[in-house]
Amino acid sequence: MRVLWVCNQCIPVIAKHLNIEMPNKEGWLTGLSEKILSDPERNIELGVCFNTDREHASYVGEFEVKAYGYCEEAANAWKYDENLEKHFAGIIEDFKPDLIHIFGTEYSHTLAVCRAAKDPSKILIGIQGLCDVYAKHYFDGLPEDVIESVTLRDRLKKDGLKEQKRKFELRGGNEKEAVKIAGNVTGRTDWDKEHTSKMNPDAEYFFMNETLRSPFYEGKWDIEKCEKHSIFVSQGDYPIKGLHILLRALPEIKKACPDVKVYVAGNKITGEDSLKKRILIGSYGKYILKLIKDGDLKENVVFTGPLNAEKMKERYLKSNVFLSPSVMENSPNSVGEAMLLQMPLITSDVGGVRNLLNEEEGYLYPSLDEKALIDAVIDCFSKNGSEEQKNMCAKAGKRSRITHDAKTNYKRLLEIYESIAN
Repeated sequence: MRVLWVCNQCIPVIAKHLNIEMPNKEGWLTGLSEKILSDPERNIELGVCFNTDREHASYVGEFEVKAYGYCEEAANAWKYDENLEKHFAGIIEDFKPDLIHIFGTEYSHTLAVCRAAKDPSKILIGIQGLCDVYAKHYFDGLPEDVIESVTLRDRLKKDGLKEQKRKFELRGGNEKEAVKIAGNVTGRTDWDKEHTSKMNPDAEYFFMNETLRSPFYEGKWDIEKCEKHSIFVSQGDYPIKGLHILLRALPEIKKACPDVKVYVAGNKITGEDSLKKRILIGSYGKYILKLIKDGDLKENVVFTGPLNAEKMKERYLKSNVFLSPSVMENSPNSVGEAMLLQMPLITSDVGGVRNLLNEEEGYLYPSLDEKALIDAVIDCFSKNGSEEQKNMCAKAGKRSRITHDAKTNYKRLLEIYESIAN
């Protein structure tokens, strides 16, 4: 069976041989590719398309994976490029896939592939998030003056908060068109099934959970080895991730736990790396700095910068609780990673989160409800080392071992491929 993957980034086995730096995103793709390529009985001939400035990148290595490069500016992914449509048509003609598996809908190359493919019934779109829905929540919890504000950086890049929301809307338009064309969709939550079914009632929906990065299947959180009253947040570089909600709640948490510390991974948006970056700060970064200053939180918030899988795992295990304060999500893999490590976790009750856990396995609070967030964090800290906390963490771990079981998810993937190819 010839399967063509269309991904936002390269996979490790190809990146290693082409000397391409791997970003610290989409770790589930790494886990899935490792599972396929390590299967001695696999009957899949894999082709992988990935975004690279080496437009003509190609590789056929020890695992007989054929690689194709395409060039798309991530910053302008809301723009549809007709040249990509022609480019993908050439790739499809060369590889002659039995099916095309497109990972994600957030970039316009997804629509280009769908239009380039001759047989929509052989297209499988994997849902990650949904830009169309995210756009509707982009300003959630933001004051009007912040939404209206424009910094020097925003003017130069034409990328203020209003423009960012508009780009999500445009990406959502391309997303809808792609889903309307595709004959098949794979998702993992009731939320993404509901929304994609509205976009294309005729597409066949296949349920499949995700396999996460391999380091997270080993190790276990220990209350005795963590930094007490520390909170880990995996991202906070744009409003959907809800860092502003946490920072508004943090002063009240600090009253109860003066030594509280928040570690935020991912891209730094506060300009602390250099004077140039401080001058060219965006509106959201400026608002985050204001919340830190107004709340006297300078000593309580640490921006770690991007972390690879091992460093992320280390940060999880060192923290007292993992927190996902997003204003909208499908099912965040960061929550799954925290569950695998059996650590306390708190998450906003949005999107498809309840397909991952319930109140017996972690704290869920209504999105934008700062008081509920404060209460959850303080309650979590107050139960450090208790049997109740241990039981909650154990239940989360047990649930996640089922949801993210690599063998089960791989078997399900093969079933989906066989169904579509035949």
